[in-house]
Amino acid sequence: MSQKGHKRRLRTSHKVLAMVSALVLGGGGVVFVAQGAFAGQDDRAAPVTATIDCPDVGDKLTDVPERARPEVDKNLARLDTQVADAYKQLATGRAKGGALLGSLRQQRGRTIGAIGDAMAGAGSRPQGLDGLAGCEMKQAAAPDPEDEPAAAQGAAAQDAAAQGGQAAAKGGPARSDFVAIGNVRPNVRKPADRGGASKGSFSVNCGRNENGHFNPDNVIVAPGVSNGAHHMHDYVGNLTTDAFSTNNSLAASGTTCTNGDKSTYYWPVLRLRDGRAERDAKAPGGGQDGNVGTILKPKQVTIEFKGSPVSKVAAMPRFLRIITGDAKAFTNGVGNANASWSCTGFENRQLKDKYPVCPKGSDVVRTFSFQSCWDGRNIDSANHRTHVAFANKDGSCKPGFKAIPQLVQRIVYSVPPGSRFAVDSFPEQLHKPVTDHGDFINVMSDRLMANAVRCINDGRTCR
Repeated sequence: MSQKGHKRRLRTSHKVLAMVSALVLGGGGVVFVAQGAFAGQDDRAAPVTATIDCPDVGDKLTDVPERARPEVDKNLARLDTQVADAYKQLATGRAKGGALLGSLRQQRGRTIGAIGDAMAGAGSRPQGLDGLAGCEMKQAAAPDPEDEPAAAQGAAAQDAAAQGGQAAAKGGPARSDFVAIGNVRPNVRKPADRGGASKGSFSVNCGRNENGHFNPDNVIVAPGVSNGAHHMHDYVGNLTTDAFSTNNSLAASGTTCTNGDKSTYYWPVLRLRDGRAERDAKAPGGGQDGNVGTILKPKQVTIEFKGSPVSKVAAMPRFLRIITGDAKAFTNGVGNANASWSCTGFENRQLKDKYPVCPKGSDVVRTFSFQSCWDGRNIDSANHRTHVAFANKDGSCKPGFKAIPQLVQRIVYSVPPGSRFAVDSFPEQLHKPVTDHGDFINVMSDRLMANAVRCINDGRTCR
């Protein structure tokens, strides 16, 4: 190739990569890191792959009548399945872009129409939904060749590839999705405490999912729908949480938490991209949805509730639901992204759109810092976001919201040196680190929550 042609390829590649990782500041001091910071990465033009980018209908629904919610939730889950199935067709070469997008638009149009009908039957038809049916192609850096199924060894690995691993590899992590943590500048900034701050903390020990509670459901976003997440979740706390859980069933359940906290805490599993067939290699949420490799068991899980730097905190209502982060942040954009990736010994350096490459003796850390302001009325909202909010930069809540204990989950993994890993995701989200997210339903008894609030407001450290 001529020098001129090589430069043109570099410019094109850099434009695509810039689209994937622009410099953006996030909440809690999290930043995007400039492309090319991965240790040993060369400057050759990086290959690209395609995925499907569709408007997030659920995020636009800020007010859904209670009577319409079951039908709306069912159809929102159907939209996710339609996009996941279309991506599998694209990734395996069974369908081409133009025809695929046309067919997907028709499917989505009918489903969005059903959502409008359900809401109209319970009150009034929302405006603007019809314009959300169309999707487009989005380009991203291609996966590292090491993640292709052909590199996997053994019949079991090849069988996993046949069940969905081929599509997964095409959407697996790219080399540019990783960065050496030593190349990241310290970026964590915390607001200073003021008079009236609640400086205590309340910790809950719920284990590391030793009992193997996994499923690909999401009872908050897709209640009553099996495989509503299209990726596998790791659970601690409440023993029975699945798509069909209710407030009553959660309250009647047992728990892994040593203090009797029946809350449910869950997040997508992290997997080694090692070509091995995990037990879910042929199952929904696993290989069927492009999530392959060995599920990593956390080395440590820390659950802590913290106070506010500017005020006392009020009790969370029982059955409050909070989602932090956005499972579709790669295509939705980073407005709701809240991923925090780091390494032990380097946690003053937090990554949002990169997986960390940790030095020898250091472990991978995921941290979920949940919203700490509540509207004082609702335990959930139609888009599962507007009833809670992050504090302002100075730590205060916006008007109409009150400070509640901030849930912070810290999950540590021992990753073998040199190993590629990735978080489970919706297939079309390509296992991007920016899509990481955590989910929580408060099922503490009123007495236990009151103890937590007193401890935090009194400035004590309680366990």
